[in-house]
Amino acid sequence: MSTEVPRTGYAKGRATREDILDEAMKLFGEVGYRTASLREVASRVGISHPGLMHHFANKAVLLAAVLERRDEIDGLALQADLDEGLDFFAALAQVAARNASRPGIVELFVNLSAEATAVDHPAHAYFQRRYADLLAKATTAFVALRDAGRLRADVDPRTAARQTIATMDGLQVQWLLEVDGGGERVDMSAALAALHHSFLVG
Repeated sequence: MSTEVPRTGYAKGRATREDILDEAMKLFGEVGYRTASLREVASRVGISHPGLMHHFANKAVLLAAVLERRDEIDGLALQADLDEGLDFFAALAQVAARNASRPGIVELFVNLSAEATAVDHPAHAYFQRRYADLLAKATTAFVALRDAGRLRADVDPRTAARQTIATMDGLQVQWLLEVDGGGERVDMSAALAALHHSFLVG
């Protein structure tokens, strides 16, 4: 006699929602938000278009859920690193190292952040908030280094914060372009660590 617990309707519905988010994340990363269609997402999950809309009323709602999922993946991991005692820059390097094993996440971010520069894009406000928050955290970290006497005298904390974020984003683009290049791929984590070291005294 089987002891397997049958999947309830709620559990099955929750699983389908997770499947939709996973496939939408992949598709948005592959073709961008504007090109992706809900019908394609539904097809990949193996459900009908109306079935998908039972979970997400429209594409903008689905995008918001995908971005929330991405924040959960990166945000929780970053906070865990900080809680374990890593400084902000070491934690960023850890994020870059993890991203090297998650090309789908990198592709999603690169494509959506580029699309979202348009003011009418549904993720425009999200990326504005994200960059403002990351810039504030990085600036605070550089100020702390300056106050501790570890930052070079000619380094402005806010400018260094912008350079760090720009480097992190640019490395992701380079890394994606090198996927099928056949040559050596950039080590995003090592490159970020080297940049951070260049700002320090000694």
